[in-house]
Formats: sequence, C-alpha cells, structure tokens
Amino acid sequence: MRLVPAAHGAASREEESTLPNIKAAIKWVRQTEKRTQRNLAGKSRLRTLYKTAVKAGDPAVARAVEGEFDKAATKGIIHPNKAARKKSRLAKSLAVAAASTPKKAPAKKTSRSKK
Repeated sequence: MRLVPAAHGAASREEESTLPNIKAAIKWVRQTEKRTQRNLAGKSRLRTLYKTAVKAGDPAVARAVEGEFDKAATKGIIHPNKAARKKSRLAKSLAVAAASTPKKAPAKKTSRSKK
C-alpha cells in the first residue's frame, strides 16, 4: 500500500491519504508496511500449522508447532499470552483425540484348570 498526496475536492477526510513531510517519517511508513506484511504472513503460517497439527493428532508435530508459537511470541509477531493459549488448546485437542481413539484391549489370559 502506497500513500499518495490527496487530490483536491476529496469527498471526506477519511478517504484522504497524505504523505508525511519528513524523510524519516516516509521511511517509517515503508518500514511499517514491510513489518505488517511479514507479520501477516507469519500469523497465517501459524494458523495453518495449528490446523494441521490438530488434524494430524501427532504429539511430535504438536511439539514442533508449540516451538513455532514460542518463536513467534519471542519475535513479537503474536502476544505471549496468545501463544500460551494456542499451545494449551492444541494440547487439549490432542488429549481429546487420544481419548477418543479406541485402544487395543490386552490379550486375555486363558486360565487352565488344575487337575
């Protein structure tokens, strides 16, 4: 998204975009755009990883996804509390999935009658 000087006769102030007058402020706008794009891509990736981990139901995959959430929280892409909440929900969904899968019953021992 690029900011352009507003044209005369704009319909309202909300539609109007103005460029900053200071060179440093122009650079800040560029940096903010880059950071926003990078953070949005990271958030999208986290959502995808979370969904695949829930679908897979594999604890090894879940550990990798939890690490990605921690890394994103450290970098400031998401809030640390959000990372903790997502990790908790992921662990809970894995526990529910593990409980719902039928486990094999141990083989019954046949008892011999004593004579």
